[in-house]
Amino acid sequence: MTEAAIKYDVFQAIADPTRRSVLQLLAASDRPISNITEHFTISRTAVVKHLKILEQAELISAQKKGREKIYTLHSERLKEIEDWLQYFHLFWDNKLAQLKSMVEDH
Repeated sequence: MTEAAIKYDVFQAIADPTRRSVLQLLAASDRPISNITEHFTISRTAVVKHLKILEQAELISAQKKGREKIYTLHSERLKEIEDWLQYFHLFWDNKLAQLKSMVEDH
């Protein structure tokens, strides 16, 4: 399978700490690649690879403005993660309620 044919899901995309940092930067504001790269010690080429994975997961998009690409966060795609985590919030709420009940009964 070629790199162009790979489609990343949201969970794969956020698995890397650099990509999570990129998402945090873009949550604050849309940014050109030059601004994004200055926040990291890795090469511009490495940052571009991370951006491509985030784009393939549809977490960000790029729009050409003049000579630069401006990257934008699509935070609605993070809802998939929130929905998945919601199950575990309910799980732990239930477990903690059971523990509280046991402690109060004794």
